[in-house]
Amino acid sequence: MPSLFDKVTAGDLHLANRIVMAPLTRNRSPHAIPLPLTATYYTQRASAGLIITEATAITQQGQGYSDVPGLYGTEQLDGWKKVTHDVHAAGGKIVVQLWHVGRVSHTSLQPDNGAPVAPSAITAKTKTVLIKDGQPAFVETSAPRALRAEELPTLVHSYQTAARNAVETAGFDGVEIHAANGYLLDQFLKTGANQRTDDYGGSIENRARLMLEVTRAVTSAVGGGRTGIRLSPVTKSNDIHDADPQPLFDHVVRELASMNLAYIHIIEGDTGGARALTERPFDYAALKAAYRQAGGKGAWMVNNGYDQHMAETAIQEGDDLVAFGKLYIANPDLVARLKQGGPFNAGNQKTWYGGGAEGFTDYPTL
Repeated sequence: MPSLFDKVTAGDLHLANRIVMAPLTRNRSPHAIPLPLTATYYTQRASAGLIITEATAITQQGQGYSDVPGLYGTEQLDGWKKVTHDVHAAGGKIVVQLWHVGRVSHTSLQPDNGAPVAPSAITAKTKTVLIKDGQPAFVETSAPRALRAEELPTLVHSYQTAARNAVETAGFDGVEIHAANGYLLDQFLKTGANQRTDDYGGSIENRARLMLEVTRAVTSAVGGGRTGIRLSPVTKSNDIHDADPQPLFDHVVRELASMNLAYIHIIEGDTGGARALTERPFDYAALKAAYRQAGGKGAWMVNNGYDQHMAETAIQEGDDLVAFGKLYIANPDLVARLKQGGPFNAGNQKTWYGGGAEGFTDYPTL
């Protein structure tokens, strides 16, 4: 019977176990540059089968929060080189999550203090994090402008360039495309944010077009076997919703099946919240079946509120990887703790966003 601790292959990624560190925004990269402390943080967690970094902006326009890292400048890539070098030296595997926040941003973070961009000019009823005097402050997002159709090829190219920089320059083992949680690609997918009337709006095929173009561009740069994608069919994060998510995401995964991706990363339910939403029922088994029936061979990664028992059950029932988020903040040696059934450190939520070593690199190991 398969175990969480078995080796597994996900595309070109050969992983020591099936335990994944989920992407976790920590707001500790001033000027979008990962610091040596970031290298310590990820290296402490290198026993994970796979680390997915915190979401990392592909361009300045893609930034939505203070002090989150980027992939678009030399100093940023040099900072990430230190991270990947140290994680590899510790025997780990690490991919970077490619991020464009779209409308979930603030003018103070945008080039020339401009408006954030989105599929349609609809403000997200949510908040972002700005660091003021060293302290995180939650502020309303700014009103966005709709992207023009002629801007979209440049946007796709930005994803491709970021992916190539991540693998060829920064030394990552691969990339994960962030198409979840109400950020830009998810905004294009879902009716609650996309009211376009051109080739990128309206029908399911049109709303999925940008995400699929980005994925093809990224795989052409670094290979499908080094590319994963994160999807969140029914999350409410960042004021996102879709009128009928099942056929939308069944279509998405069928289209992804031919791209020979390393993995599909599925957030079940509301990100960081309820796993089952009565107002938004969704059949995840049918989603996985649609992917497999279309020929998809990538590893199937599940996420959201998994404890040890749930994770072991998921693996035994045929899922390939389980991603853990909050547990990894407070338990750098989570693999060892899972092997012996705990104990688990409690996290300090006050230190999640911004700050220094406290609540970042100072959690004890067994």
